[in-house]
Amino acid sequence: MLFSAPGKPLQISAFTLIMKPIVVCGSGVGGLKETQEMLDFCGQKQITCDVELISQATPEILAEAYERTLKSDVKYRFVIDCQKTFATA
Repeated sequence: MLFSAPGKPLQISAFTLIMKPIVVCGSGVGGLKETQEMLDFCGQKQITCDVELISQATPEILAEAYERTLKSDVKYRFVIDCQKTFATA
């Protein structure tokens, strides 16, 4: 197993992959298990983030949020409250 990015390109023999059931894959953020572990850790340590909540995601509001993102006018991440948005649709 290799964790993190290697300093130089990996060289893997094709015969190694053919002779054994080996899978080669990568991820920039980890898988579901790692993500859940990180969320559990944050919950235990009361680590939170600041967000700008969009509670009614109308096309106009989403267009404004998109434009603000392009202008770098967003201090936090946008979070769309889908439950409220779709409950009124």
